Amino acid sequence: MSAEQILQYIFAGITVGSIYAFVAIGYNIIYNATGIINFAQGEFVMLGGMIAYTFSQYMPLLPAIILAVIITSAIGGLIESVFIRRMKKNSVLGMIVVTIGISILLREASLYVWDEQIRALRFFTGSEISSVNIFGARISPQVLWVLGVTIVLVIVMFLFFKFTLTGQAMRACSENSRAAKLCGIRTDSMVNLSFMLSAGIGALGGCVVSPLTQTHYAMGTDLAIKGFIVAILGGLGNATAAVAAGILLGLIESFSISILPMAYKDVVSIVILLVILLVKPSGIFGSVQASSMKDY
Repeated sequence: MSAEQILQYIFAGITVGSIYAFVAIGYNIIYNATGIINFAQGEFVMLGGMIAYTFSQYMPLLPAIILAVIITSAIGGLIESVFIRRMKKNSVLGMIVVTIGISILLREASLYVWDEQIRALRFFTGSEISSVNIFGARISPQVLWVLGVTIVLVIVMFLFFKFTLTGQAMRACSENSRAAKLCGIRTDSMVNLSFMLSAGIGALGGCVVSPLTQTHYAMGTDLAIKGFIVAILGGLGNATAAVAAGILLGLIESFSISILPMAYKDVVSIVILLVILLVKPSGIFGSVQASSMKDY
């Protein structure tokens, strides 16, 4: 294998890993606030790409993406208000089952609205045949957009949770919701915000990757599974580690293609998940406490 091929696999792995990271970050935000795994997270990515595509037919690309993120965030908040909040006295397992049902509902609604056709946003820079030469490896300029948005997102999320009052309130809710209530924090509002933030991040990811991966009504299921694997790999609740775990999984999948048939790519991911659950259930970067469900 030549150096150029190795670089090509590395860039492909980092790109795919960044897509997984968008989903995993959404998982972690909701987990931190509620202690549940939202298996509808992959559908938020799909909705972002689909809604942005629809608006892009009538307006420039940037306003279309902004509207898609806003609308998807509103859908996330609505889901929390209508479904999750009414079930918070039930078991965590029950709420997880509800998120699976919501995932199916969103997928079927998307099939009704956009049918089975595959859609894709325009490339942010250049075109489908444009490429950038980096040390002999040729990549699409859209790959640089994916990497850039991922880096900016991680920095913004770190600053938000570290230095803003709202971010600190959300962290307080994740640590101890009862103590947060005693301090005057409106935990219901923080949980709703976590769903909106998670949905918005997923939608942004769906918009950025749409020119590369294209968007289909059923794509959310696969992304939900891969995002869950990445969230477990990085350690539930650790959004920063999710990026590292996503890139790691993307690289493993990318190089596995050079050894195994492409059909076995998903098998590799599942095997990694099983190994992590057996050896270190808290994830590579997670703590034992993080691996236990929170009391919502």
